[in-house]
Order: sequence, then C-alpha cells, then structure tokens
Amino acid sequence: MSTRIPRALTIAGSDSGGGAGIQADLKTFTAFKVFGMSVLTSITAQNTQSVLGISDLPPEFVELQIDAVISDIGVDAVKTGMLSNQGIISAVARKIKQYGIEKLVVDPVMRAKGGNRLLRSEAEKALTEKLLPLALIVTPNIPEAEVLSGMTISSVEDMKEAAKSIKFFGPEYVLVKGGHLESAQEAVDILYGGKEFYEFRAPRVQTKNTHGTGCTYSAAICGSLAKGFDVVDSVKQAKDYVTEAIKKSFSLGKGHGPLNHFWEFE
Repeated sequence: MSTRIPRALTIAGSDSGGGAGIQADLKTFTAFKVFGMSVLTSITAQNTQSVLGISDLPPEFVELQIDAVISDIGVDAVKTGMLSNQGIISAVARKIKQYGIEKLVVDPVMRAKGGNRLLRSEAEKALTEKLLPLALIVTPNIPEAEVLSGMTISSVEDMKEAAKSIKFFGPEYVLVKGGHLESAQEAVDILYGGKEFYEFRAPRVQTKNTHGTGCTYSAAICGSLAKGFDVVDSVKQAKDYVTEAIKKSFSLGKGHGPLNHFWEFE
C-alpha cells in the first residue's frame, strides 16, 4: 500500500442518528477509500423524524479544530455542511483563505429532511458573500437553489438559470441537484462551470429512506477530488455512488431512513 493516503476534511454538524452530517460524511470518505477528518460546527439531537435541538460550537473552537487538523495532517480536499450562524461561516472562510484551500465543496445546508431550519436567515448573506466565492463547487438542492437564486424552479431549464445566477456569487462550479423536481421522471442534476452545462441522470428511486442524501453526495464529491479526479468526473462518481446508496437504503427508525453507505462492500 502506498504511504500517500488521500485526505478529506468535513466541516459540518453532527447527526446523533448517524444518517447525515459528520457521521454520513465520514462513512462516505471510508467508502471512497480516503482518510476522513472532521471539524464539528454544531451538535444536534436528531433522529430519522426530526431535529430535537441544536447547540452551536463557538467560532473560535471551530477555528482551533481546523488549525489542529491542517497544521499537522494536512488536507487534499474539504467540504462544508451545516454552518448554522454568521460567526461560524466567517471563521471557516478565514481559515479556508489562510490555508489556501482550493478543493472546497460547499453544501449550503439550510434545512433538515424534516423541515427544521439549520441555517439562520441572517447567515445566508455571510454564506453567499464570504464562503461561496472560495468554493470550487457548491451543491444546492432545489429548495436551496431557490433561496440562493431568488427564483422558483419547476423544470430543468429553471435549474440551469438558477445555476447561472448562483455562479455570480463566485464559485467555480455550481451543481443544482434535481431530486426535489418531482415533475421529472429521472433524478437530473445540472453542473455549470460558466461555459457549458453537464447533465447527470439516474432513475428516480421510490423510497422514503433518503436521510443524508445531500451530505453524502457532497462528501462523495470531496472524496473523489481528494483522490485527484477533476470536478466533472468527481460529480459523476458521486452521482453513481449516491444512486446505489439510495437504491440499497434501509428502513431504520420511524421516519426517513438512512442511505446504505457501504453497499459496495456487501
């Protein structure tokens, strides 16, 4: 085995139920055979049904975790997930700039599967002004893309227009995920890099067990980038991985069950 191990860092909130957040990210990194590290931003009391409570960590301690990881182990790619307030977003952006992180995946987590708000409304401006300009790729789902673009999305063409709008915030690539587009027979995701659009299609899987899909998708992109793949190939690999993880998801708990992160090992 080579001593050169790809390193991926997730900066996100925890999910005590294990299906999303830091827990999903680390499972995904393992599935992609990269060394996963974590910086916690918030602790949630969460299960498959709802978020019962959220406790944010101080921004200074978020920064300290980032310093601890990068100054010693280093990173090849970073993803962000739940960054619930303006102070945490500002802290993360400062460290991304300080360490010159180029492979940054920003998953603009705004709400949990059950509808609970995970990003305070006053923090949305900090997200678009401070973090998105630093991103190699930002990965909003349709509800998030509607907030970021200020438009209603009801078709693939709308997804493309939203991607164009979000690109103005400064990320190199925008991936608008189409899982919420119920009018489409397939799950269509649109990737835009400023010149052309790429479409990634997969059969729509009829299941309620989709808890952690967004976290898993962005972590898969991050893991692939850490291994040296380009953005287009990383999105393709992540799309294929997530599709199978949903197909082979399982019922656990009383609400939206988790994905099967280790379907390839079965």
